[in-house]
Amino acid sequence: MKMKKILASFLTAVMVLSMAGCGGTESTEKQPEETKQETTEAKEETTETDEASADLEDTVVVYSTHGEDMLDVIAKAFEEKTGVKVESINLKGELADRVRSEKENPQADVMFGGDSATYTLLKNEDLFEATSPEWKDDLNDMYKDSEGYWYGTIKTPVMLFYNKDLLSAEEAPKDWSDLTKEEYKDKIVVRDSLSSSMRSTICCLIDNYTKNQGEEAAWDYLSKLDANIKNYYNSGSMMYSAVGKGEAAISWAVLSDIITNQVDNGMPLEIIDAESGSVVLTDCIAAIKNAPHPNAAAAFVEFAGSAEAQALVANEFNRVPTLDAALADSPEWMQTEYKAMDVDWDNISSNQSAWLEKWETNIIDANKNLAAN
Repeated sequence: MKMKKILASFLTAVMVLSMAGCGGTESTEKQPEETKQETTEAKEETTETDEASADLEDTVVVYSTHGEDMLDVIAKAFEEKTGVKVESINLKGELADRVRSEKENPQADVMFGGDSATYTLLKNEDLFEATSPEWKDDLNDMYKDSEGYWYGTIKTPVMLFYNKDLLSAEEAPKDWSDLTKEEYKDKIVVRDSLSSSMRSTICCLIDNYTKNQGEEAAWDYLSKLDANIKNYYNSGSMMYSAVGKGEAAISWAVLSDIITNQVDNGMPLEIIDAESGSVVLTDCIAAIKNAPHPNAAAAFVEFAGSAEAQALVANEFNRVPTLDAALADSPEWMQTEYKAMDVDWDNISSNQSAWLEKWETNIIDANKNLAAN
């Protein structure tokens, strides 16, 4: 009898356990089909990543006008992200000519640095390969080629400024046109024609004046401007020193340099938001046509123009981003919006060589050129 009770209890326990296993509570164990599906998906994701990496060549060669310190930072970040080694060559002043000379046998993959007028010119010479980075639609049209042959990664405003210890806000010029007034004679100093920002500014002024008042008015303006300029300097530090010491009251320069001299050097400088707009240069990037490492070239364009890279350059080197997403993570002074001068970069690209030759030959008073010792 006792044995029967024990057997009955055992059978009851077995039935309870069986019912619990078949009841409404789902098992936490994965079924073979689920495990197989997840494994397959994981393999597919890994394969896609491996294939993307496998498509990249192990090296990318970059011709650039940017400083080596900035290039090193970008190269390091790109190498960490992709495993691709960056070989950068600084060609300040001869970048475009080098790319042209290698058209039939390109030695570089990417051209990085230089203004949009130069990039438009080289695009028209069939030297670039179109690319389609993920961020392209987030970029303002003024900072990119409509067909994807080049993109702006840095915007460089060239601003008028003055020494506020010498001029009040009321006395200071309000626009570029004011610089020819008699009251500003010998109060203006600027960079000479060796400065890329100076050359671009002159071309923008010619284009803007020609469009609004005619070409004759443009050259008349430049002649009167030259008459009011006290000196042309081949050194930015000499120019700032002249304004800072009160030897002159007015100049124009790249915004980031003005900020540096305001903040770091304590100069009493005030920026002018010109009524007709300030010159806004666009530092660009492009993949070179028939490059030896085309996939790595496209990947470098993708990274160098990304919000991540632009914010990195903004914070470490005071370069203003072209992407709004990067601006949000950049120094506060970069958040200020200034009016941009309305210019036709295609027209500037087509005429800049002839314009600059005429300006240097017929307009500039060579006796005003001063060189650093």
